[in-house]
Amino acid sequence: MSATQTVGTESGRSVSAPVNYLNHDKSIKGWLYTVDHKRIGLMYLATVSIAFLVAGLLALAVRTELFSQGRTIMDADTYNQFFSLHGIMMVFLFIIPSIPAALGNFVMPIQIGAKDVAFPRLNLASYYIFVIGGVLAVTGILVGQIDTGWTFYTPYSSRLGAPVLFLTSAVFIAGFSSILTGLNFIVTIHKMRAPGLTWNRLPLFVWSIYATSIVQVLATPVIGITMVLLFMEKALQIGIFDPALGGDPVLFQHFFWFYSHPAVYIMILPAFGIISDLIGTFSRHEVQGYKFVALSSVAIAFLGFLVWGHHMFVSGQSVVSSIIFSLLTYLIGIPTGVKVLNWVGTMYKGSISLQTPMLYALSFLILFTIGGLTGVMLGVLSVDVHLHDTYFVVAHFHYVMMGGTVIAALGGLHYWWPKMTGKMYNETNGRIAAVLIFIGFNVTFFTQFIMGSKGMPRRYYDYLPEFEIYHMISTIGSFLLAIGLFMAAGGLIASFWRGKKATSNPWKSLTLEWTHTTSPPDPHNFHHTPIVTRGPYDYHLAPEIFGEPGGDGAVVSAQPDTDPVQQ
Repeated sequence: MSATQTVGTESGRSVSAPVNYLNHDKSIKGWLYTVDHKRIGLMYLATVSIAFLVAGLLALAVRTELFSQGRTIMDADTYNQFFSLHGIMMVFLFIIPSIPAALGNFVMPIQIGAKDVAFPRLNLASYYIFVIGGVLAVTGILVGQIDTGWTFYTPYSSRLGAPVLFLTSAVFIAGFSSILTGLNFIVTIHKMRAPGLTWNRLPLFVWSIYATSIVQVLATPVIGITMVLLFMEKALQIGIFDPALGGDPVLFQHFFWFYSHPAVYIMILPAFGIISDLIGTFSRHEVQGYKFVALSSVAIAFLGFLVWGHHMFVSGQSVVSSIIFSLLTYLIGIPTGVKVLNWVGTMYKGSISLQTPMLYALSFLILFTIGGLTGVMLGVLSVDVHLHDTYFVVAHFHYVMMGGTVIAALGGLHYWWPKMTGKMYNETNGRIAAVLIFIGFNVTFFTQFIMGSKGMPRRYYDYLPEFEIYHMISTIGSFLLAIGLFMAAGGLIASFWRGKKATSNPWKSLTLEWTHTTSPPDPHNFHHTPIVTRGPYDYHLAPEIFGEPGGDGAVVSAQPDTDPVQQ
């Protein structure tokens, strides 16, 4: 039996509850000094959620300003600062760390049958390094104007003052958090898998975290070095990127995009893993082409290092280079297409349950497919020359990043919320929020495809009368999107007080975090080391595993032979 502790009294008698990672030490010190990967994952989740809220409010302010021609609520300088801060915070403080550091930290060790990550103290250090980077970024925002855009393009950024020094330092320091987390995850996946959990039995979320970690370790040092060079140029007046000092501004673009395009896959690869788990679970069917889906994550991670030049078709690079980068851009669509086709095949042969996480998975399939196809369009040299620096690029970027990463993160959060908190959220509220988010997102950003194709430049404070109706529609959509996001957040938060107690496996999933741990999990995840005997999506064994439809079961046995889940 699992350990229990007294949590209160009822009618004069004590009431006991099983000890779990949330209640075994409720002190502030217990949280601040924890080395429990689950608590660290929750701290990451809280931190990046704050960044998402601030960045989202900045985006709403930008869209409100663009609702009509001329000044609406702010002047041009403030507008430039708001959209720069929106991009910086959303990319570096939310999207990059959101899934790997938050959900990855919480879920991945349990999915592989480990009691923690390989280096628990390093894991905590990574979180505090990330917080230090965030504090420096906020300091840079407070001490002066930041209007470089999220890309920090030189020579403009190299000629600004202290704010850029703070922000470059923030990105450099936060990069260490990313590298250390990646190293920790790689070692954990290699060395701490449960007996019987071979590479061919790993959940696809673990495969995606593994591929992401490789990119983090190899690509992040490049942006760190770039930020150091930018810092040195500003502080010591050394000519590196600024042509006034003898530098080359295009060199900065090469350095920046050599990191930032792989960083796109730091953002999207974990999302692919979440979607694989969601579609497998809510289709009640093994994921079609499991090996192809798993290895396509590694292929995407590798190819992501080879396509940075497609961001620079109009920067003056050679025609031969542009042609090569264009061809490589087409090539990276192959492993992505493999995933989408196998997901659709899984649903086609499965029995789909339209619960809230699955609604987000379906939204992801539609939105990310649009983002991917428009990315291939932008990879065509003749098309990109006309669409470069227009709202078409803005729409494409958001269909991939928000329609991909953020939608998948919301699906994963709803999926693992009962496991993280032990509470079920209101399903009706969750479904309504998911539909509102989908509608609001498309109204906001599909309109921008039309604007961009008609020639509306991005980052402009004002525009011609012919674009006003499109900006109005886009702004209305952004508020619908915000309402949906607040509904989703409110539903999750309300579950703490109103939610029903979650069972160990409410979704009837087959991965270890559902079949072998309580909700919430034990402080050490498992009472006994699990022994894996089947794959993570072997739903064709459902009669043996579940008995009757909707019954409980497990894909593991325990050592010694005891009941694996203490309900």
